[in-house]
Amino acid sequence: MTLVIFLGVLLVAILIGIPVAFALLLSSLAIMLQLGMLNPEIVSLSLINGVDSFTLLAIPFFLIAGEVMSVGGLSKRIVALFMSLVGHRNGGLGYVAIATSVVLASLSGSAVADAAALVSILYPMMRDAGYPRGQSLGLLASGGLIAPIIPPSLPLIIVGVTGNLSIGDLFVGGIVPGLLMAAALIVTWSIIIRKKKLVVIERVPWRGRLSALKGSLWALLMPVIIIGGIRTGVVTPTESAVVAAVYAIVVSKFIYRELTWTQLVQVLVNAGRTTAMVMLMVGASMVAAWLITVAQLPQQLGSMFGPLIEHPKWLMLVIMIIVFLVGTVMDLVPTTLVMLPLLLPVVKLAGIDPVYFALMFTINNVIGLITPPVGSVVNVVAGVGRASMSEVVRGCNPFLAAYLLLMGLFILFPEIITAPLHFFRG
Repeated sequence: MTLVIFLGVLLVAILIGIPVAFALLLSSLAIMLQLGMLNPEIVSLSLINGVDSFTLLAIPFFLIAGEVMSVGGLSKRIVALFMSLVGHRNGGLGYVAIATSVVLASLSGSAVADAAALVSILYPMMRDAGYPRGQSLGLLASGGLIAPIIPPSLPLIIVGVTGNLSIGDLFVGGIVPGLLMAAALIVTWSIIIRKKKLVVIERVPWRGRLSALKGSLWALLMPVIIIGGIRTGVVTPTESAVVAAVYAIVVSKFIYRELTWTQLVQVLVNAGRTTAMVMLMVGASMVAAWLITVAQLPQQLGSMFGPLIEHPKWLMLVIMIIVFLVGTVMDLVPTTLVMLPLLLPVVKLAGIDPVYFALMFTINNVIGLITPPVGSVVNVVAGVGRASMSEVVRGCNPFLAAYLLLMGLFILFPEIITAPLHFFRG
């Protein structure tokens, strides 16, 4: 009964337009009333303690790094590098988009930011070269989804804090799935354009390629510094966010000289606003998480999945289907804050590696960013590319199918994720 009350109040509140943070607080108050322990002091203390986390400091700094990357010239130099390497191939701009999305993912960690950057830089070129409009936008939107999986990743930081999991393990564990997502896009794009004769740019000589590499070297060093620093233990994930932000500002301002002081102030304001919104949601989710534990909602949910507890792969399949359906109508962060505290104890009971599950949960939620009716990445791509949402959704469908097939492989063979994770753990 308590589980029904919690989910019912939460869903009704969201459907009538109440912001997710306040919807979580309302559902928490509903549980307190049900348990006969209504106490505003508990709510206020849990709300404050929920955001009193050193790890969460990574969020504003990675946001700053991502925005500086877009306005400071790092993005376009990475695009120029891959244009010189593969732009001359048939469908080369698509391959450029995929390669660029992987590198941008290691700089920003935001699907929306990366997709917007890809569309603004590459779509005009693809359009002028006669590329299919919908499928080009679909590829650019789908490429942006790699950002929340390859570190540094803002969603993985939120998942780690919400689930009390190692951010370092999540970061390291996201590398292989992120690269496989890129491989799935390459295969799908090659099938789409194999019979199309598209306009290609002239092959760039090696001198030009070396020049492009030289111009992008400072940008390419950023992910090496971040991942290398975390892997060697020189910096924590939180400290690496500070390093990334400072590095991006220094390179953009004093080396590339494209970042103005006015732009930097705007970047800081935007990062502050986004951080405030995320922190409020995280604080509210911690109130809900505490009450979920007190009310023993995971045990109630576990009893519902009882027959599947002894069959981890079937349990994962059922949970992933549920998460996918929820992800079509809720955004990434709210879905994480609402569902992860409920589901994580259940998968632990089934003996599933919690880091593996957290990565699968995140990938599944990320896929929801290109599915209607919400699809925030689709909305951004449609806006920047000046196309209808339905056209972008149709263009995303082949890549969505590729991602879902990849998810199926991850469920059937969890070792694809867990083996590299255990190797990097040492």
